[in-house]
Amino acid sequence: MDAMMLADRRRLRRKVTFWRVVAVLLVAAIGFSLFRFAGSEMDYARPHIARITIEGIIQDDTELLERLKTIEESDAAKGLVVSISSPGGTTYGGERLFKAIRAVAAKKPVVSDVRTLAASAGYMVATAGDVIVAGETSITGSIGVIFEYPQAKPLLDKIGVSLEEIKSSPLKAEPSPFHTPPEEAKTMIRSMVADSYDWFVNLVAERRKLPKEEALRLADGRILTGRQALKEKLVDKLGGDREILDYFKSRGVSGDLEIEEWKATSDSGLFGMQGLARAVLGALGVDAAAMPADLAGFLRGKLFLDGLVSVWQVD
Repeated sequence: MDAMMLADRRRLRRKVTFWRVVAVLLVAAIGFSLFRFAGSEMDYARPHIARITIEGIIQDDTELLERLKTIEESDAAKGLVVSISSPGGTTYGGERLFKAIRAVAAKKPVVSDVRTLAASAGYMVATAGDVIVAGETSITGSIGVIFEYPQAKPLLDKIGVSLEEIKSSPLKAEPSPFHTPPEEAKTMIRSMVADSYDWFVNLVAERRKLPKEEALRLADGRILTGRQALKEKLVDKLGGDREILDYFKSRGVSGDLEIEEWKATSDSGLFGMQGLARAVLGALGVDAAAMPADLAGFLRGKLFLDGLVSVWQVD
């Protein structure tokens, strides 16, 4: 047998060994994922206090709404903690979350846990809790609605590009980024913003038991620390987990129950899209530690928010 054949056999043996190792690691990963999934299901089956975390830009999140529905119907979940770290997002997204959390509150106690930031639609969601607990230096408030649109006409004029359009009526597709909006379009948008703003203010007045005039005074877009918000009755308590557990005890929920994080089912385990993306990128040599902690949230946060938004702008 010549040296070339021996070298070919060694290369083949190395390839076979490599793929055997890959197969063993894959089976082990699948087994671990199934074990973790089964373990999480067991945790959810035991009596506990559920926790969901709302982070980043708030949008219409079907998975989160379904998770809240499951918590609402779970006999094992004796209460719910909604931890919020968000500058806000779409007004509609905040509205849907608010209603879903209130549906849970109709069956079990709910605490809104204001973390670093719960502003605009983030505060809207916080008002859905039976009680709001914030840190002394948490940022909250920013009650209001905004509609933004770009204006590219000055740039197009400079480079000599124009856009012609034929439309069925003057307000169709207004406001447009390609020409200065007519006053009728501005009036239309102002009316939409004012209507959504009025809905938001009424919600705050109702949930925080404030006179409408007082809610309007606080709804000028200002942001507040947790200490300031407590004085203005926008939050109920300052503190953290201890104060949250004390509230549950006052509602008859055992203090011995653990708080279990209900994570997004689509992103957990090896079979979730996020887990799969990390596995594939890791196999290609990309450092998983360098990737965003929440790939889906990272991508959502980069998308343009179309329509009315309740968001505290953070550069």
